[in-house]
Amino acid sequence: MWLAAASLLVLLVPPRTGSGEPMPRGDSAPPRRWYNKTLGGRQFWCDVLWFHGWRIQQNAFTGHYRLLDPRNYRHASGTYPQCQSRLEEIKRQVQLPPLQGTAVVLVHGFGRSSRSFKTMAEALRRRGYVVVPFDYSSTRQSVHDVARCLHRLLQSLEGVQRIHLVAHSLGGLVVRAYFQHHRDPRLGRVVLLGVPNQGAELARRFSDTHAFRMVFGPSGHQLAHEAKNLPVPPVPFGVLAGGRGDDKGYNPLIPGDDDGLVSVASTHLKGEADFLQVRCTHGKLKRHRQVIEAVECFLRSGRFRPE
Repeated sequence: MWLAAASLLVLLVPPRTGSGEPMPRGDSAPPRRWYNKTLGGRQFWCDVLWFHGWRIQQNAFTGHYRLLDPRNYRHASGTYPQCQSRLEEIKRQVQLPPLQGTAVVLVHGFGRSSRSFKTMAEALRRRGYVVVPFDYSSTRQSVHDVARCLHRLLQSLEGVQRIHLVAHSLGGLVVRAYFQHHRDPRLGRVVLLGVPNQGAELARRFSDTHAFRMVFGPSGHQLAHEAKNLPVPPVPFGVLAGGRGDDKGYNPLIPGDDDGLVSVASTHLKGEADFLQVRCTHGKLKRHRQVIEAVECFLRSGRFRPE
């Protein structure tokens, strides 16, 4: 809690130059060069560029940008061109090689961060993939806002020949929203993990309450009412659901089988190339051994299980 409060304080206080005066906000202002660890605040920022673990992020409240290194140390803050210019300097100084190969972009769910994909990310790296964890502000932005950031992130992956997307829960709706206005010709396959493609029953049950709107923000309404209206991915996609394997599931408030938050029935999406159900709860899908093996198999062959 104190990290969130400290992060909010940083957002509200304008950056200062060495003279003690507030830093100008225009494009002509020199980028502020930071070398300190960030205070967290992952729910305030959305990735718009990724390069060998370096990230440029945009703030969901103020719209300004920051440049982070792979250890989450901040190296610049200001406008996008300023952060990009600083990154180009660092590329030359460190001699970072161009990106190449096949990338897998991991899109987390509501209230989480890319760190929730740690186990799967490590497994995919061992398989030779360029793993790109995508962080975004799930509580402050709509899925359409985040989809625009995702589009910018994919555009930044210059040199990558092929891109796959793996999304969990709300992240799957972000991916579907992306296809409403964007399409990268390098996109290969999409995996949707525990995604409420037909809408989340629990969200519909509580979406009219003030507390729900305060906590879930604009994405909460979309979880409840707009999911089924989002585009179907125009590339091969697989749906993987968690559940108990019976007609009761883990949560008595959800009809039929479920993973505790999302019903198995609501994960289905017309046109799915393959479907797999695993005995697992919603939050554990990303690190479940069987799920990780199935994801690797689908990215390789378009099926969750070997022939």
